[in-house]
Amino acid sequence: MTTRMSKSLTGVAAFMLAAGPVLAAQPSEIDNRVPLAFNHFYNYEQVTEALKKLVAGYPQYLQLRSLGSSVQGREMWLVTVNNPQTGPQEHKAAMYIDANVHGNEVQGTEVCLYTAWYLMNHYRKSPRIKELVDRRVFYIVPMINPDGREYWFREANTASSSRSGQKPLDNDFDGQLDEDGPEDLDGDGNITMMRKPDPVGRWRIGQEDSRLMEPAPTGQLGGYRLWFSEGLDNDGDGRFNEDGPGGYDMNRNWPFDWQPDYVQSGAGPFPFYYPETEAVGQFILSHPNIAAVQSYHNSGGMILRGPGAQKLGEYPRGDLTVYNHLAQVGEKMLPFYRYMVIWRDLYKVHGGFVNWTAESLGIFSFTNELWSASQYFQRKEAPNPVERLQFNDWLMFGEAFAEWKPFKHPQLGEVEIGGWVKESGRVPPPFMLEELCHRNAAFTLFHADQMPLLHFGRCEVLPLGADTYRLTVEVRNHRIIPTISQRAAEKRMGNPDLATVESATPAAAITVLAGGTIDDRYVEVVELAEREPHRLYLRTGVRGDSAVTLRWLVKGQGQVMVRYLSDKGGKIEQVLPLEKLEGDFSPAPERRTPTQETPQAPEVFPRGETGPP
Repeated sequence: MTTRMSKSLTGVAAFMLAAGPVLAAQPSEIDNRVPLAFNHFYNYEQVTEALKKLVAGYPQYLQLRSLGSSVQGREMWLVTVNNPQTGPQEHKAAMYIDANVHGNEVQGTEVCLYTAWYLMNHYRKSPRIKELVDRRVFYIVPMINPDGREYWFREANTASSSRSGQKPLDNDFDGQLDEDGPEDLDGDGNITMMRKPDPVGRWRIGQEDSRLMEPAPTGQLGGYRLWFSEGLDNDGDGRFNEDGPGGYDMNRNWPFDWQPDYVQSGAGPFPFYYPETEAVGQFILSHPNIAAVQSYHNSGGMILRGPGAQKLGEYPRGDLTVYNHLAQVGEKMLPFYRYMVIWRDLYKVHGGFVNWTAESLGIFSFTNELWSASQYFQRKEAPNPVERLQFNDWLMFGEAFAEWKPFKHPQLGEVEIGGWVKESGRVPPPFMLEELCHRNAAFTLFHADQMPLLHFGRCEVLPLGADTYRLTVEVRNHRIIPTISQRAAEKRMGNPDLATVESATPAAAITVLAGGTIDDRYVEVVELAEREPHRLYLRTGVRGDSAVTLRWLVKGQGQVMVRYLSDKGGKIEQVLPLEKLEGDFSPAPERRTPTQETPQAPEVFPRGETGPP
């Protein structure tokens, strides 16, 4: 069976291979008026400069504003991608994309920047990109945590520090704030490790490469003690680097299933406590047209969805069909990435961002954990430590590992300092960054392409005599994401879809005698609205790759205007004459290759609820 849903897989080839035209012929040149390089990382100031250049270069399509200020006063930039000539933002399905909620998880910012740049750079070259920009809206926030990003770039760090924002916190409960963080003792711009000979130490020098440290076998002593980050015991409590800057986790500070700090470490005093999370929350709640969410993190090569905790149960079957389809395509687009459920395949998360957007707002949401160790040598098996050193030696020319060197520590005496630098392990080597950006941006644009896309289909006006007419109007969704997710429908999240009919002729009034929806157009049993027959509320919306059929009895003359308004499906309208009419208003079939059969989303809840919300 070939269904309309088969077109959804074709976006893979289109985004990654620039497949043939699907709309009217377009100029073939790439618009490189704002050249950006993606073989290096951008600090906060460089991201700001790049965004401003993009907006100045493409003012017709891009807008830049600040969502708010961070703890330290940096702007949280939002770039909006929209073609106003094809309609206002609020009448189009929108995709929200963000990154860098954890300060050290930096490459998601480059993916966000790449996405905005690529949409503009290829708008005139790729009909598919033009279609996305013309039909959709993109809200892109490259840096949720600009303070953490700037700290990671400006200061010496490990690959994993600092996830936090920069609001001071007493992590060791000694009454002091941020008093004992790591120090770059050898001044090389990184926080690496410290090792010291110790007759009862549990670590030993690597047997295959002396640069590595490995645990001694069970029952043996290794002869070395190892500290995983260099620094001093600044507060004299016998511990090193236990209270660095910040220490909280903004990805545990969202409202859905939020738990206090003693349950979920780093969650903050209450949801939306931090100015960064509050600003994002206010924006998303004020933009109900957001139909898809993508959040970028690192690392591990994962395409994650909720739930975040087992107790919350599985997603409804209709929603799972959509999630599974999108993510299985994503696994093909992103070699070495795995589609995973957060609580089952990773760890438990309370108060996570995509858990809030998916489970509290009904938005189809993913987190991508960018970069997989399998990508070092492009094979399924991740490299062992010796092979990682080989990669460093052969392809990075030694830049990813700081050789051990002696240092006289004021508290520990003679030690050696060395190990992996901060731009290793969790982030790709710079020469592999652009491919990471492109593949992940392509997956996100594929997701965006599958947001609801509504058109009027079969329409009929049947005269019944005495200026009375029966209107039958079909509204079709040409994509796999429904206008209202099953979870949102079941939990009554957000607004229902709304279909209306009114006179389109100023001088002629009409009377709507009855209105309702038809669940089965072949049986034609009408589910009538009990009140306001000219306004039909559809709590379950329009399923993916499906249609709803509306029917009204109207009395009058002239023309009528039929509108269908959906928060996440946009707004469409059609004028129909009050005279005999039968036709199909669907657009011409889209040419999308290659095709692949995809299972239809199951009918799992009743259709056609027509009463007021």
